[in-house]
Amino acid sequence: MSQKPTEPTLAALETEKNNPATTHIDQMSGLEIARVMNSEDTRVPEAIQTELPCIGHAIEAIAKRMRQGGRLIYIGAGTSGRLGVLDASECPPTFNTSPEQVVGMIAGGARAITSAIEGAEDDPAAGEVALKELDITDRDSVVGLAASGRTPYVLGAVAYARTQGALTIGVACNAASPLESAVDIMIAPVVGPEVISGSTRLKAGSAQKMVLNMLSTGAMIRLGKTYGNLMVDVRATNYKLAQRAIKIVQLATDCERERAETLLKEANGETKVAILMALTNLPVEQARQQLNAHGQVLRTTLDAYHA
Repeated sequence: MSQKPTEPTLAALETEKNNPATTHIDQMSGLEIARVMNSEDTRVPEAIQTELPCIGHAIEAIAKRMRQGGRLIYIGAGTSGRLGVLDASECPPTFNTSPEQVVGMIAGGARAITSAIEGAEDDPAAGEVALKELDITDRDSVVGLAASGRTPYVLGAVAYARTQGALTIGVACNAASPLESAVDIMIAPVVGPEVISGSTRLKAGSAQKMVLNMLSTGAMIRLGKTYGNLMVDVRATNYKLAQRAIKIVQLATDCERERAETLLKEANGETKVAILMALTNLPVEQARQQLNAHGQVLRTTLDAYHA
């Protein structure tokens, strides 16, 4: 049965409170609106800073499970759900992950990505069903996204995930929320009342996006998806990314553009293989074999080769 939020509980949330700095925002000029919004947005990184130890813990825990073949799964409703879907969708081209490795789930299904289906968030059973369809295991990491920290759909999902032994992480913008007691790791940047009361697509949305950036990027770095700060697993699926791959090979090997293009062609567009070939003079197949032998981590492969 769907659970309906009660108004007193909702009104008490930090994300639902009235913001005294914007009580007359409807009388402001465009510039004044921009200034007050910009001022309020400075609270976002400050709030996230207090949560960095929890974020770092989550990064390590996610990476540990992904090394064992686990998945990173985001689940949320409304803006929170859309942000999870967005982050998941950007991992394949950036880090060459398969679509099954980082997954975004949203209450109401795919249609909810572009159309508001707000009532979908009130059913905890739907969150459980969504995760059951993914065959959750103890190698998976499930991140429940809910600005309020009390969304029934998300609470139902993480409760089920825990029964399957999955790592559960909560991301909310209210302290001491029901989500906190339902997960293994809680990340709760409290950004304060929104410029427009209750519009959590604003500061709360920005905070959640920044946290997700850290979780996915941090986990991928720990998995060896970068070499220094270079995205050496980039998938060159369009002109821009192909040019980026060339530049990455140049930066990693200090070679000329023509040499980088030749290496990438020989490596069938695999940036890490091209870099390893340049730095070791290995032929393409041997370079691939060396990377496979060292878990596809370029730095580890190079260290072993030069040992």
